Amino acid sequence: MKAYTTLQKLVEIDSPTGYTENACNYIFNLLKSYGYKPEFTNKGAVKCALGKNPTLAIAAHVDTLGAIVSGIKSNGTLAFSNLGGLQLMSAEGEYVKVITMKGKVYTGTLLLNNPSSHANNVREEMKRNYDTMHIRLDEEVYSKKDVEKLGVNTGDFICFEPRYREYDNGFIKSRFMDNKAGCYVLFELARRLKEKKQEVPVELFFSNYEEVGHGGTVGYADSIQELLVIDMGVLGDACEGNEVSCSICVKDSSGPYDFNFRKKLLELADKNKIPYKLDVYPHYGSDGSAALRAGKNFRVALIGPGVAASHGVERTHKKGIEATIDLCLSYIKYSFK
Repeated sequence: MKAYTTLQKLVEIDSPTGYTENACNYIFNLLKSYGYKPEFTNKGAVKCALGKNPTLAIAAHVDTLGAIVSGIKSNGTLAFSNLGGLQLMSAEGEYVKVITMKGKVYTGTLLLNNPSSHANNVREEMKRNYDTMHIRLDEEVYSKKDVEKLGVNTGDFICFEPRYREYDNGFIKSRFMDNKAGCYVLFELARRLKEKKQEVPVELFFSNYEEVGHGGTVGYADSIQELLVIDMGVLGDACEGNEVSCSICVKDSSGPYDFNFRKKLLELADKNKIPYKLDVYPHYGSDGSAALRAGKNFRVALIGPGVAASHGVERTHKKGIEATIDLCLSYIKYSFK
């Protein structure tokens, strides 16, 4: 299987919600290198028409989970607040970067308070929450004043190491497969359609505030009638999905997605022998949910590669990503014969 170079490059660009400019610039320049004319929305999202007067938008979100400095403690460690649904149990012990307003970068680690086993014999029983955890900077700081001298302040962004690993058997382990794997699907749609010299009335939309609920609300072309959202497929005991299939979401916490849109996707998947699974996601929202709540008059569907351990140490597979690309291309071919 070929290397997913553009996915790895995007994953390795820090982009917690609110700090997505560098990742969006990468997307903009990549699409430009393919021969397109992407644009930035007023909120900093990227959109790109693959043809004139697009009626179908295909969306993925570039923003990820992360944290933000919420205070400096008297012992020189940092208090923090989550950006999106950060899972503290899987984040404990992770290496981080703290990026100041002036662009200075400091490294650190997210830890439990009093974390040493040799000093705290009840550490395994302690609750993990924002009061019992902190960021330890890799600097000689022992007081609030020491930290302030570095230029670290409340509001500075905290980015987690993604730890991207791509294996010969097709598995990809990394944080932020939610939803940079979805962004890769859009990259490949753009690249493959350009290679075939196909112009289609499709707009690619890379939102940048999905993790906090308003990424997919605005910025689309006025001509859009349908929105196909590409986001991670949920895996779990109550779900049918797996990493080697395209998950098709029937319903999430916002309610059911468009019946006829889903029906056509199922017909195309069956016809083209694309592996898929149908699922209901009870604890999930998407850019499609946000668009509908914002009053957009769109028909909306949601699909994506299955991603294990969401919001934790995630894993997916190239087969699931390719199945999602294939289903998108099949729908484009059906819609714009």
